[in-house]
Amino acid sequence: MLPEKANIIEVGARDGLQNETTVTLSDKVDLINQLSLSGLKHIEAGSFVSPKWVPQMADSAQVFSQINQQPGVIYSALTPNMAGVERAIESGVKQIAVFGSASETFSQKNINCSIAESLNRFDPVIDLAKQHGIPVRGYLSCTMVCPYEGPVSPAQTALIANTLFEMGCYEISLGDTVGKGTPNRVIMMLDTLLKQLPKDVLAVHFHDTYGQALANIYQALLMGINTIDSAVAGLGGCPYAQGASGNVATEDVLYLCENLGIETGVDLNLINQAGWQICQALGKKPISKVALALGDPNNH
Repeated sequence: MLPEKANIIEVGARDGLQNETTVTLSDKVDLINQLSLSGLKHIEAGSFVSPKWVPQMADSAQVFSQINQQPGVIYSALTPNMAGVERAIESGVKQIAVFGSASETFSQKNINCSIAESLNRFDPVIDLAKQHGIPVRGYLSCTMVCPYEGPVSPAQTALIANTLFEMGCYEISLGDTVGKGTPNRVIMMLDTLLKQLPKDVLAVHFHDTYGQALANIYQALLMGINTIDSAVAGLGGCPYAQGASGNVATEDVLYLCENLGIETGVDLNLINQAGWQICQALGKKPISKVALALGDPNNH
């Protein structure tokens, strides 16, 4: 049974742009302002991580102070540690996200600590957010396949997802970081997770590196998961696969949902316009198949 509605979480301005070296502050602000008028209800607008690790996100505080925040739209930020959450609170951020991994090796290589250590680090972050009435979303990477370990067991993914939920994350976003997941893996993962967690606390964050993201999203929708992370224009390269795309494109997800009769409340044409505009600023074409099919509305 397909859900009647889907919630689209737009991650292009953070997850998408953090791999782009040439993006200016005004380009980011323009993009978020355009996205804010499209009907989206949740835009990930920045990341309060060490500028040493992610220099592209060093201006997140300025982004939050300059965007035109629309009523009813959540503007969230990624905050991996106490320094990050403190800066986010200073910047008036109303929702934050923490990120962990279902794969031990990926955790070591990506954030230089074990899964257990990473979860320990989140404790004070989530506590401080709670004191300020700030909801916390949990990202879980490598939920099906790890670039170092290969397939990740559904039981392992469920264990970490459950832990994040018990620690106070209101929603767990299940990431297919290398994009190697396929619908059969989605079934195995969700079958295991749904025995432990209600479907409304799960979201999917699938990368399209191997062209499987829409098939995987369709499978998740069939199983009642209706919150989908996506990036306008398909922004965000995947550091593990040369020249491969990263995030599934918002345009492609909207086209799928629209034609399945699933309501999103988001205007595909406005998203397409925003996507072409940011790509022009980056000197590239959208990766989104739907954006390429619709063409550049700014050129008509």
